[in-house]
Amino acid sequence: MAEIKDPENTILMELKDGTVVIELLADVAPEHSARMKQLARDGAYDNVCFHRVIDGFMAQTGDVQNGNMEAGFNIRMAGTGGSDYPNLPAEFSKLPHDRGTLGAARSQNPDSANSQFFINFKDNHFLNGQYTVYGRVIEGMEHVDAIVRGEPPASPDRMVSVKVAADA
Repeated sequence: MAEIKDPENTILMELKDGTVVIELLADVAPEHSARMKQLARDGAYDNVCFHRVIDGFMAQTGDVQNGNMEAGFNIRMAGTGGSDYPNLPAEFSKLPHDRGTLGAARSQNPDSANSQFFINFKDNHFLNGQYTVYGRVIEGMEHVDAIVRGEPPASPDRMVSVKVAADA
């Protein structure tokens, strides 16, 4: 297991093949980091599908409204919703969208991020300064690489569980 320096700002995401350890960048994007922890603690991310997975680009998930495999799941709607919490203001930084970084998914409005996020499969520097970077995978990227591709995937992978390391 990766050395967890700050359990309060570390996410343990269980996928079908194993655990992905994510270091949240609370010093860079405090509101986005706090929202991910809040939703993890609510159990809102558990069983949510990866609804948009583009080979050589990124895997997107986090639609807690429409992406839960147990709660009236509809893959065609996944990606259109957020959470019951208000949208977040952009927290753009100089951090690049490198392989393994988490970016906040949003609409055309920069201040529309809510619960959805993506993990970059490769360096996607064309996204720099346009989407909030608020975390990075520190262990388990091979499990992210194994997520089923598709827009949406015919049989999507899901986040089995998402927990804050301090609570695990």
